Amino acid sequence: MKKLSIIAFLGLSVIAFSQDTKNQPAERKQDHALLVKADHAELDAKKKAGEEKAKLPKPYDPKANAEADIKKLVAKAKKEGKNIIIQAGGNWCIWCLRFNNFVQNTPELKETVDKNYLYYHLNYSPENKNEKVFSQYVDIKEKLGYPFFIVLDKNGKVVHVLKDSSVLEEGKGYSKEKVQEFFTQWAPKS
Repeated sequence: MKKLSIIAFLGLSVIAFSQDTKNQPAERKQDHALLVKADHAELDAKKKAGEEKAKLPKPYDPKANAEADIKKLVAKAKKEGKNIIIQAGGNWCIWCLRFNNFVQNTPELKETVDKNYLYYHLNYSPENKNEKVFSQYVDIKEKLGYPFFIVLDKNGKVVHVLKDSSVLEEGKGYSKEKVQEFFTQWAPKS
């Protein structure tokens, strides 16, 4: 009798689960429709970000010898009395590209940077993670958001690390006032 009950239960279960999903309640169908709309919105956002990324300059060089480049910058910074800003990120990072473009195309920011800093884009990508270079400045096991910034003095000593650049953001871009304040705060002291 137990076997017959189990077989009957299994049979009914198979029949119940094999029913056509057209008999779903109306509220369930609405849930599915909302998911489809969200997927379209997400796809549109990704498409727009991809188009924006394609138009922006790509300042990161995965093939660069970052260690040698930064040594040269330190020597130049000593001569010029400037600090060094290292913008860590990659050409894959829309926020990294936006920041670079924002600074290059905002005259007041570009002037502050050119006057006080030597600027370097330290690449992090699958082709070149630059782990040895990064480990000189930050704990590479720590979760870091890109871009993040390392400020060195003219001798190559770390003055500041901004691990969360979202504090500089405003909307889908950056705040001119916040970025200017950041650059001014870490400029070399006269």
